[in-house]
Amino acid sequence: MELYSHQENALKKMHNGCILVGGVGSGKSITSLAYYFNKVCGGKDKRMDPKKKRDLYIITTARKRDSHEWEGDMAHFLLSPDPTASPHGVKVVVDSWNNIGKYENVENSFFIFDEQRVVGYGAWSKSFIKISKANQWILLSATPGDTWSDYIPVFIANGFYKNKTQFTREHIIFARFAKYPKIDRYINTDKLSRLRASILVPMKFERETIPHKTFITAGRNEAMYQDCVRGIWDPFKNEPCVNAASACFVLRKIVNTDPTRRTIIHKLMAEHKRAIIFYNFTYELEILREIMNESQIEYGEWNGEKHQPVPKTDRWAYLVQYTAGAEGWNCIDTDTIIFYSLNYSYKIMTQAAGRIDRLNTPFKDLFYYYLAAPGIDQNIRRALNNKKKFNEEDFFNEEFVPF
Repeated sequence: MELYSHQENALKKMHNGCILVGGVGSGKSITSLAYYFNKVCGGKDKRMDPKKKRDLYIITTARKRDSHEWEGDMAHFLLSPDPTASPHGVKVVVDSWNNIGKYENVENSFFIFDEQRVVGYGAWSKSFIKISKANQWILLSATPGDTWSDYIPVFIANGFYKNKTQFTREHIIFARFAKYPKIDRYINTDKLSRLRASILVPMKFERETIPHKTFITAGRNEAMYQDCVRGIWDPFKNEPCVNAASACFVLRKIVNTDPTRRTIIHKLMAEHKRAIIFYNFTYELEILREIMNESQIEYGEWNGEKHQPVPKTDRWAYLVQYTAGAEGWNCIDTDTIIFYSLNYSYKIMTQAAGRIDRLNTPFKDLFYYYLAAPGIDQNIRRALNNKKKFNEEDFFNEEFVPF
């Protein structure tokens, strides 16, 4: 199979234990399979070197596993989880991160860890480290890490550090008077920079698509908003907000349920025949369902309860909850995404936007609409613009004043 130039360049630099870093829709899956087939298994002319071939395990999102997206890319290399459809005589397994623990005892195989989840030091990271000791592997990521601590599992898997304790001892200074272990700063970062550079393989390419981002100001119920701000009061339950998270939840519900958002969605759906709409909360989904029914627009849903396909009609909306569907799938049947509400995470917002920005999209112009009200939405947007995650405690303590 022929690769794009940016994929060929990345393939030359890839090695065991690397992180292939490419933007959403850049073709990381195909590139990783080419690395496995050509470099790991000595593949040539659609045949593997019998002395080099290894079984293939792909750990990905549940959605990519269930949609068989990887199988489509595998077909270019005559690979398949179905032994009867794979002439190379290698075992191919595609499974989700939730099941990574099942493969801790696998040896002498090759693992592709997709949409990498090995940040922190939880169960998934510990399974990943154990697997890495007995197998060859690579990671795929659009956003590999925000802090040095995010790289701890990958550094350990590459043998740079024996364990988390060694990394902590060499590089972390904790805040002295914090109530819980809180990192004050990192030290010896020159070494960390060198180690990171040795494992990151960037896959840069010039996108032919042109994104058009439009920020639309939505309204808010001023009386309810100010009552919540001044009295830390929940008007929906008629009781005080117990903490920063609950206060922010109430403020967001006030702005997200404002009637102006309905008007905006009606207008946008009249302008665009097909659109993906991202939302955060169930009450938003209920509003969006009402809008689609009022406009007689067919719609599908992807959330924690429903996993419906994208509609195939001429006019449709696809309602996607951020946590359930911000990554691991793509759609080239539309050029429009509407963000009914903003997510706290810059990474998730980036992943969500990438669902339509693919190498094989037939559209050159892509349209993104962001709905935001004055106040809390402005603060969320400010954090996202700085590529940071919105912090409710900081907003509550420092910014929680009337607007």
